[in-house]
Amino acid sequence: MKLKSTFASLMAALALGGAIATPMSAGGQDWLEKEFKRRQSKKNEWRNIGIGSGALGLYGLLKGDNTLFFAGAAGALYSSWRYEQDRKSQSKVNRARAAAFSKPYFYRDGKKYVRKTVWQDGKKHYRFVRA
Repeated sequence: MKLKSTFASLMAALALGGAIATPMSAGGQDWLEKEFKRRQSKKNEWRNIGIGSGALGLYGLLKGDNTLFFAGAAGALYSSWRYEQDRKSQSKVNRARAAAFSKPYFYRDGKKYVRKTVWQDGKKHYRFVRA
């Protein structure tokens, strides 16, 4: 009976110790990936709104309804402007990400962090670890 409880305790300790000791792979890039996906989603939303507004403007033009035409045209123009702003913003995020991970090391709070390469699911990621 004592052997079973000792074995169970040992297995629990190994499982817990392994979970604690395993570093999060590519954890530094999670927020960048989320930001990239959010920007892409917003960009797609503005594109779709622009298409719908343009269709509304075209419908107003064909029916002779100036209100629908101007509302649709204004919506399409504003959506195209916002789409372009999100596209530029997405490029800024990508440039900032590339600049951060192109450096081999950096210092924060007097501590040096060096870039390490991590392979996960066949993809290459970078992670900064304290040296």
